[in-house]
Amino acid sequence: MTHENPQKSHLKILDTRKLGRLGRCIARPDGMDIRFLKTRRVNRTASNDMARRCFVRTTVTAMVGTFVGLDAKLAGARPVFQTELSPEGALSELMEGNRRYVTGRTTAHEHDLQVLKAKTAENQQPFAAVLSCADSRVPVELVFDQTIGHIFVCRIAGNVTTPEVIASLEYGAAVLGTRVILVLGHANCGAVAATIKGSAVPGQISALYPRIRPAVDLAGPNIEAAAKANAKIHSTLAAEASTVISGLVKENKIKVAAGYYDVKNGMVTLVD
Repeated sequence: MTHENPQKSHLKILDTRKLGRLGRCIARPDGMDIRFLKTRRVNRTASNDMARRCFVRTTVTAMVGTFVGLDAKLAGARPVFQTELSPEGALSELMEGNRRYVTGRTTAHEHDLQVLKAKTAENQQPFAAVLSCADSRVPVELVFDQTIGHIFVCRIAGNVTTPEVIASLEYGAAVLGTRVILVLGHANCGAVAATIKGSAVPGQISALYPRIRPAVDLAGPNIEAAAKANAKIHSTLAAEASTVISGLVKENKIKVAAGYYDVKNGMVTLVD
């Protein structure tokens, strides 16, 4: 190593260490800095390329995840068309919707309500009809995770059949083309409880008693047992008392079933 201007050579070696060079370097002063800076530039360029590649890879991965998640949501929020469902399939759709409701994985809210309103403004094609109690704790569309135009709902205290209710269910089946009729009883039904007690009540409330009494006579004073029996009795009446509905049942164009809704856990079970 030449002794020409050793202070300058020494400073250059120190400067290269400040730039991040590891270890000791011994070289000619006139070539040290040039070679080292070229190396640093190459390393810096490589690092920048790697950073850019990582950024692109991360961005693409995030975008793919977003689109996959969106696609899953759109798949879960698919519309239900009655023409695609058999009577058994329609009942399964109701029960699957209830499972989503119970597990907190509902999809009905993901539908575009503006599109649904536009498509149902002139006509309707519900795939199911549900005869339920008028009780405020039984929100039928929510319980089955359905939206506008999917369920034809009839509500009356005690979910009982009357000429008017039968006429409504016939309209749903024969005109609208519903594939299933579900008569839905529920826990802690006030109409069933009042019938069991048989106490005097104001107005015309007692007009419900004769329609619920057969279930109480069959099941006894237990409200749950009586509510289930009541749903079963009126599902049978709907299927057999109406010549319109019974004819569709014989042709396997519609299914009539009974169910029971637990207001505590949100679960619907079928009643045999």
